[in-house]
Amino acid sequence: MQHGFLKTAARSPELRVADCTFNVDRMIEAVDQAASDGVRLLVFPELSVTGYSCGELFLQRTLLESAKRELLRLCAATRGKNMVVAAGLPVAMSGKLYNCAALMCDGVLLGVVPKSYLPNDTEYYEGRYFAPAPAFLSEIEIGGEQVPFGRNILFECREMPSFVLAAEICADLFVGLSPSESHALAGATVIVNLSASDELVSKSEFRKNLVAIQSAKTTSAYVYCSAGPDESTDDVVFSGHCLIAENGSVIAEAEAFGCGLAQTELDLERIEAERRRCTAQRPDIAEEYLSVEFSLKPEETRLTREISPWPFLPPEGQKRAQRFENILSIQSAGLRKRLAHTGSKMAVIGVSGGLDSTLALLVSVRAMREMGRPASDVLCISMPCFGTTSRTKSNAQQLCESLGVSFRTIDIAASVRQHLEDIGHDPNQTDTAYENAQARERTQILMDIANAEGGLVIGTGDLSELALGWCTYNGDHMSMYAVNCSVPKTLVRHLVRYIADSDGSAQLQAVLYDILDTPVSPELLPTDGEEIVQKTEDIVGPYELHDFFLYYFVRFGFSPEKLLRLAQYAFADSYTPQVIQKWLGVFLRRFFSQQFKRSCVPNGPKIGSVSLSPRGDWRMPSDAVSSLWLKELENAQQE
Repeated sequence: MQHGFLKTAARSPELRVADCTFNVDRMIEAVDQAASDGVRLLVFPELSVTGYSCGELFLQRTLLESAKRELLRLCAATRGKNMVVAAGLPVAMSGKLYNCAALMCDGVLLGVVPKSYLPNDTEYYEGRYFAPAPAFLSEIEIGGEQVPFGRNILFECREMPSFVLAAEICADLFVGLSPSESHALAGATVIVNLSASDELVSKSEFRKNLVAIQSAKTTSAYVYCSAGPDESTDDVVFSGHCLIAENGSVIAEAEAFGCGLAQTELDLERIEAERRRCTAQRPDIAEEYLSVEFSLKPEETRLTREISPWPFLPPEGQKRAQRFENILSIQSAGLRKRLAHTGSKMAVIGVSGGLDSTLALLVSVRAMREMGRPASDVLCISMPCFGTTSRTKSNAQQLCESLGVSFRTIDIAASVRQHLEDIGHDPNQTDTAYENAQARERTQILMDIANAEGGLVIGTGDLSELALGWCTYNGDHMSMYAVNCSVPKTLVRHLVRYIADSDGSAQLQAVLYDILDTPVSPELLPTDGEEIVQKTEDIVGPYELHDFFLYYFVRFGFSPEKLLRLAQYAFADSYTPQVIQKWLGVFLRRFFSQQFKRSCVPNGPKIGSVSLSPRGDWRMPSDAVSSLWLKELENAQQE
């Protein structure tokens, strides 16, 4: 439960139709197993106490009384388990029968939620037995206790305010205006669906997509548990399909006819962060709901869910290629519009033989092609100086030749020496002024050539550099349109590799692969022309770590303590905890201190959910201090 994690399971156990005692025995076994696994929320299928396919037996008092007795036995079995359990059963009340979800915790029956929408077509005939949920809230007597009854109930954890639970049942999800949408607007962060959806060709994929979409629409965790193959097979078959989704992504699944268990950890802090970002909410709806509190003993949740070390990268497979194409299309579309609007004759780029300028060049060539213009309308300038190696200089030239763009080389060493002399700076003092003089000289040349050619300077800096402030103010920090401004370094590398693997000629592939193998460097310190003496990641830290910190810090507002825990989990095989702590401290210090550079960056296309544009996603004063965050990180290190 620490850091907002909640261990959750959807379980479709062995079942005998109309044998409530047998069914609850299996459910109690599942409760015991879940408790030993650290599960804090366990969901069973629709009508799991009796079985969904009882038919006319639902109208038998014997079955209904047995279901009620066995529910109380299941409820008693939750005592001391530190777990909320949701189970399904038929409940008779005021002369009507309802298809219900009963929620219980620590031996207490918290509430009963009836199904709102009853399917009554094709193979479904629930309307023959059950009544839809009444519009009003009431109470029902079960086991000598008055229990809340109604569809509008929120179950709230005292010790974990981010855990607000609500329930709907099977077809409630499949209708146009599902109860879960109101539940979420009222404050529910976790929605459980007790289901008995029969299996048809392709239905499991449809069901999976629907659950993912619903969790995205409601900005919630959605736990779906369907009846298994032990249900009656008279005319339909059930598969035990279980799904756990979080804000649009399925994070655990028991596939159809599989093990009948989906289990993982929900990140409720992540959901809360999404809710805070979204102002399209209806808090007044909460007035229509009854709040029922319950208690769970706070415990640290052991993580088992997948947390990618590279959150900016799309998943492997065909979807990755589609995502890369989409990113490149967004970049080139933005550049096309800016070139057309300004009437620019040329796209002017400073090429260094590094990754960032390579991607900017590839995007620019793509944009020209899509505009029906020749690649020669892209003018690339190589500007070698004190730290330029023969490898990067050669790669820059070969890259431009293979793409058919216009190319010039302007050696800036003499002009930088003159500038250092003009300002009275010792050329042997290789400090920040020495380095930045080179970066600003390059930018001045690009700007002036663009003016002379009627062109537009295309920025090459990426999102990771903006986050760390690893750029020279009014040097490589400035351009007329920044195509890479929301592309992090880890993604830059994969985009270049994707183009090399899929689109390149043999000549282009060879130079792109060598660029990919070249250490990232600004090449601003003197060299013999062969060896790169300044490696960026040795100075500011590994970009894969910084991109990980950046994603979760900006996208979800996670605390340093949680960032540290997630990174140590995701990079357990790559970095020691001490190394991760060190670079997280560097990230936080630089992110805050370098905001002034981000406050005046040029336009550029947003390509993902994380952007640092001062006009868009990230409005932060340049004078904000990092002391709170660094203090928390320091305290986390001492634990």
